[in-house]
Amino acid sequence: ELDKMSVEEEVETLVQEEMKKKKVISNLRNAKGVDYAPWMNISAEDESRIRQLMKEKAEARRKRQEQEKSVSGNLYLDSQAQELSGTGLNYKIIDGEIELEWATKSESGTKGFIVKRRPAKTEEFSVIASYADWGPLQSKGVDGGIYRYLDSTASPGGWVYRISECDSAGVESDLCQCLVEVQTEEEQRGAVIAAAGIVAFGIIAVVAGLTLDPLGGV
Repeated sequence: ELDKMSVEEEVETLVQEEMKKKKVISNLRNAKGVDYAPWMNISAEDESRIRQLMKEKAEARRKRQEQEKSVSGNLYLDSQAQELSGTGLNYKIIDGEIELEWATKSESGTKGFIVKRRPAKTEEFSVIASYADWGPLQSKGVDGGIYRYLDSTASPGGWVYRISECDSAGVESDLCQCLVEVQTEEEQRGAVIAAAGIVAFGIIAVVAGLTLDPLGGV
């Protein structure tokens, strides 16, 4: 029903439903005829607030639907399932290169895996590695296993990595994904300097404390 409406029509429908709920509550009275919730009478300010909340709700629902169109398999069924099933995508950044790691507890009819990547805040994924041309991505068998892939081609910035499982019929199912932020050399140096500064400040504070109170308050 909601899918056939424009955003404005959906918001209006949600607003009317919410206002009906509040009006029902505001009309409830106890045995003595006293309102249970007299403050529930809806003012113009209340209506405006309800309308804003319903607009956010409608936009969130539509955004979620669009995201679901771009995924399949495990990611589509449950965004948390990848963690519960032990198939979450983990990563480490080693000298500017990104090591991806994921695991499966069982595999049925799996030929192998495909590694995909896209810049953050974009929609289109590109295949950067496949079981078809890189042996370590081929299935480890029915008992599953741990898989790793090292990406040495990512430039600084945000990247979304996705792992897709491919079965013997050539059907792909999205297994897991993660966002990775690759820093520039300047940003990395800045982080190191900041960390060193914090450590140095801590040492100075300790030394200053001992100088002012060498006996430690004894």
